[in-house]
Amino acid sequence: MSRKLILLPLLIALIIQVVFGQVTEGEARLREQKTESSAGWKKGGVMAVTLTQTSLTNWAAGGQNSLSINELLSIFANYQKGKNVWDNSLDIGYGVLQQGKESDFVKTDDKFDFLSKYGRQAYQNLYYAALLNFKTQLTIGKDYATDTKISNFLAPAYLLAALGMDYKPNSYFSAFAAPFTGKITIVNDQQLADAGAFGVDPGEKSKSEFGGYVRVIYTRSDFTPEILQNLALTSKIDLFSNYLSEPQNIDVSWETQIVFKVNQYVSVNLNTHLLYDDDIMIGIDNNADGVIDESGPRTQFKEILGIGFSYNF
Repeated sequence: MSRKLILLPLLIALIIQVVFGQVTEGEARLREQKTESSAGWKKGGVMAVTLTQTSLTNWAAGGQNSLSINELLSIFANYQKGKNVWDNSLDIGYGVLQQGKESDFVKTDDKFDFLSKYGRQAYQNLYYAALLNFKTQLTIGKDYATDTKISNFLAPAYLLAALGMDYKPNSYFSAFAAPFTGKITIVNDQQLADAGAFGVDPGEKSKSEFGGYVRVIYTRSDFTPEILQNLALTSKIDLFSNYLSEPQNIDVSWETQIVFKVNQYVSVNLNTHLLYDDDIMIGIDNNADGVIDESGPRTQFKEILGIGFSYNF
């Protein structure tokens, strides 16, 4: 994997910071809204880098040298004035690992997630709302055991647009329910499209679905007692049902992020992501003989724990 790609999210972060100035303190810091606001805007952001290195020389117990790098950019810009509420967030994550001096870097994390939600107050804590969400990844993903390409930039990508109601009883909880939701799955890689990856028909580069959608998010950084004052948490779950095909099979995406601030620049980060999509077929080698015996939808889970440098802006 090219070393230039390792620093790609940091380059994007610098571009965003130059263009937008002081933009956010967002979901990674879990919306501790300490930045100044003007004309109803509240903004914030965080950029974090976690490095882990193991170096062995004449080590009798054995082992391998290793280097891992995880990068995170999380920003938000929220507007509220009168009956109008507009929430925007962008999360970019990227991670790589190298084991052994001669081995290449392999990817451990790759995420691009943009969300925009507009609401107009209907009654007290209830809002008419429209939501737009775009998700993809930045680079090629491989099955490193066989060196086979299994994903790429915009393969897959998910574009979701929804109309519904948003319940916001306070600043740290939101429950959005949309009975009218369109979802497009994009596979902009001909090789993967020909294989019918990510649920598209073989040879096609996109798939459209219409259904119902629920998104619940809890984000908080003002915990008590004092021992929890440096702790921030965000947990969000997305549920989608396709009305047109097997609506009982619910797509699930549940992400949780916990940040513990050690001091101004050092933090401990825990990120988990549970994912289930009935259209994504995952191969299983039951006999460990290198041959795929069956494939089907499976519950996917990712966990990243790290201690590293973080910068709020």
